[in-house]
Amino acid sequence: MNPLSSLVTGGARSGKSSFAEKLCMKRSPSGIYIATAQAYDDEMKERIRIHQDRRGDADYRWETVEEPVALPELLETLGQSASDASAVVVDCLTLWLTNVLLQVEPEGTAAMEERLQLDIGRLVRAVQAYPGTVILVTNEVGSGIVPEYPLGRIFRDWAGMMNQRLAQVCHEVFLVTAGIPIEIKSREYRI
Repeated sequence: MNPLSSLVTGGARSGKSSFAEKLCMKRSPSGIYIATAQAYDDEMKERIRIHQDRRGDADYRWETVEEPVALPELLETLGQSASDASAVVVDCLTLWLTNVLLQVEPEGTAAMEERLQLDIGRLVRAVQAYPGTVILVTNEVGSGIVPEYPLGRIFRDWAGMMNQRLAQVCHEVFLVTAGIPIEIKSREYRI
């Protein structure tokens, strides 16, 4: 299996996760599912359960690893021991970004931006170095309203920058809208 990196983006409830899982199942006989969500309330616990049930219903061998913050380090470690048989799905990058932001928020804006720059850079390098297939799920958050609070604006801006950097290094970029995935990187207009 040739290494292949894919970025899957779209709005909330667009079908991104389901598509990423199906893509993984098509490309590899087994998969490692890296979950970045944290269950802080009942509504989030239910969302996580739905995702778990969907993977459990599939006739496919998933290994689930929960990692809310140390995602770049985990990808580096998995890359050192990756077999040609397993692909990785990361779901999702915007939750990971939120977790990192909330961890470093008390240190102030300058510390947040420095940490995000470092962590996103390390994530990009880990994706580039990963020897197998990696499928990254992220949200397109820049198409909506401007957040009212500074932390929301910082999140929106850094999510956009993270998505751009990963789109540059991934082999494929899919946009999922209303459950319909379209590969868009191959259609990029270059100036």
